[in-house]
Amino acid sequence: MLGKDQTSVSPSWERFVPRPKVLVTFSPAREISRVSIPLCSRITHYLLRLLSTQEPRWELPALAFLVEVLECLNLSGGGANRVLQILSRHLRSKCRDRRRLALRALLKLIDNPSMSEKMWSLTESLVELLCDADGEIVSMTVMLLSFISRDKDMLIASSIALQLLEALLPLFDHDNSQVQQLSILLFQALVSLPLQKDKKALKTHVRQSLLPLYFHCHDEDGRVAQASQETLLCVAKFLKRRDLEKVVKNKKLWKFTECLLADDSSRAAEHLRQAMPYLESPQEPLREAAIRFLGMAGRQLRGKKEELQLICEALEGMTNDISVGVGSLSIQTLYVLQAVERAGYSILDSLHDQLRRAWRTRPHLLGLGWLRCWSFAEC
Repeated sequence: MLGKDQTSVSPSWERFVPRPKVLVTFSPAREISRVSIPLCSRITHYLLRLLSTQEPRWELPALAFLVEVLECLNLSGGGANRVLQILSRHLRSKCRDRRRLALRALLKLIDNPSMSEKMWSLTESLVELLCDADGEIVSMTVMLLSFISRDKDMLIASSIALQLLEALLPLFDHDNSQVQQLSILLFQALVSLPLQKDKKALKTHVRQSLLPLYFHCHDEDGRVAQASQETLLCVAKFLKRRDLEKVVKNKKLWKFTECLLADDSSRAAEHLRQAMPYLESPQEPLREAAIRFLGMAGRQLRGKKEELQLICEALEGMTNDISVGVGSLSIQTLYVLQAVERAGYSILDSLHDQLRRAWRTRPHLLGLGWLRCWSFAEC
């Protein structure tokens, strides 16, 4: 089992969760709750019985009404279990609106002590929803998991924690920046948990997060970039990589890939496969970071013709990028890699030293109209 330490997550979820459109139709539910709580309570208990019978014709409107008047329910005793059972069933529904409503209900109940302690029973269903095609559902699911995980006394089964870590990794590249930020922060919270078993499996997932986190340190969204940098530092500490920890702490990210690849060149091909998709990122800074990484990886993979060919083909495809800067960086990196492949070992090291010096003096070199191969040295 895993014990939970207090961790910071995104502020009040209400600012970020869009209200499902179906709720607009049921605004009278809120009016009833304001006028007569006893009447609303009786109606709500009737709806709970109706939802328990699984009447398809009434499920959606009954669930929408329930979400609006949850505050009127007495969730002591068996009430909490009853509501949780109903919401659990709707989380697994094929109907998108029912899934949304169930998540919204759970988010409204997250501060209720009688409910929050029981919500970890839904973790498996929530992890499955992280793969949902609906971005709104994914966003609410990550928020819910983030709030649940804040309970410092909560114990999380190692198997569930590992499933959650694995499901969160693809969300680092989600097209919704709020989902990105929350998934990265939740990943950080899980990595911070003291572990009693499955440490090897956890390290595998954590190690796979290094490159995505590094790339998103360059994200155009400042909140995503900050979350990525904080989590990358946490991951480096967990893996006991003091070299990476020092680089991130001192904000010298241009040294990160060099340290990462120098530690274990046997993983260079694996890192290469991870980096390739970032060449297609809609964000220019991420594409540039991917190109610089390919340049450094190409240096580590010299002599491996298949991998080098893959890198060169990828760089050639980037030379006509919509961004002039990205296209220029691709050409320069490709030129350097081709020169490196032709050069001997000692010449290679000399060239690398020249590039590093060029990076530090790049404003002067730009003024001289130099080839600008300094960009490669940043990697």
